[in-house]
Amino acid sequence: MKNVLIEKWNRIKKDNPKIRIREAARQLDVSEAELVATGTGSGNTLLNNDFKSLLKEVEKIGQVMALTRNDYCVHERKGVYNKVAFNGEVGLAVNPDIDLRLFMSHWKFGFAVNENGRLSFQFFDKSGEAVHKIYLTESSDKEVYEALKEKYKAANQDLPVDVEAWDDRQEEKHDSDIDSTHFGEAWKALQDTHHFHGMLKSFGVSRLQAMRLAPAGFTEPLDTGILKRVLESVAAQGVEIMVFTGSRGCIQIHTGLVKNLVQTGPWFNVLDPQFNMHLREDGIAAVWLVKKPTKDGIVTSIEIFDNDGGIIVQFFGKRKPGIPESEAWRSAINQNLAIPQ
Repeated sequence: MKNVLIEKWNRIKKDNPKIRIREAARQLDVSEAELVATGTGSGNTLLNNDFKSLLKEVEKIGQVMALTRNDYCVHERKGVYNKVAFNGEVGLAVNPDIDLRLFMSHWKFGFAVNENGRLSFQFFDKSGEAVHKIYLTESSDKEVYEALKEKYKAANQDLPVDVEAWDDRQEEKHDSDIDSTHFGEAWKALQDTHHFHGMLKSFGVSRLQAMRLAPAGFTEPLDTGILKRVLESVAAQGVEIMVFTGSRGCIQIHTGLVKNLVQTGPWFNVLDPQFNMHLREDGIAAVWLVKKPTKDGIVTSIEIFDNDGGIIVQFFGKRKPGIPESEAWRSAINQNLAIPQ
């Protein structure tokens, strides 16, 4: 079976040398992890499951490029993996450059990957979907990478990658079954943006449904054009923002400027030296302006959803607890909302 998959994978690469492995996996109706595993023993190395310890040691490699993506947004950030810490199955790396929230219960498979000399550590969930990748850069220490690869190498390189499909479909409650009055009161009483998810869970409300049921003045539907104009405004004015993109096992955050905005076909891109974002516009089903109360005042975000109601990417003004939201961020939004569509 493995040999058959290798033959098919090689044929696809020969016919389309630039194809991404994620797309090739879809064409072959297998997971990306299964395709990566076909290279075990010939460039790729299966890792043991001590991912927490490995992540704590990635700092020694120096500057790397962290990549987290979902179907419609790719988030790439260069930096050093400092301050990686875990509390049970939840981890944090809080740095100006590498800023991550790690949900390790979703990390199932790991590999050291050599793609024609491009070295990386790649991690996948039980379905074989990538949760996070760490690529070496020109500034990385390759000797340290090789040492870590050997240290965390699985004893048995022939272990099969047995993937398991997710069955997490949840029927959304009908709006009339939600206690919208108390939900609105709870929203208005929020003190911290981190409490938002718990509030949704307690009322049995999906995130996209919450956009509809929010108290008046706290959400507003937007179009993709407004999103792009807001980003163009903050780029031109030098306003620092925060960009959140997540997979099942990781949320990756960029805090800082965005400068070089480029449209390439359906992809809207940020192409800066330290941060790249690739947002596929034809995957966007809804864009919402969202306001959440906190102890420091209102926090305003632009949240992008796919057809399944999942979050693709979120944009905030740069802020920290104890510091009010940037007026420049609010101004960039309000100015573009005022432009006739």
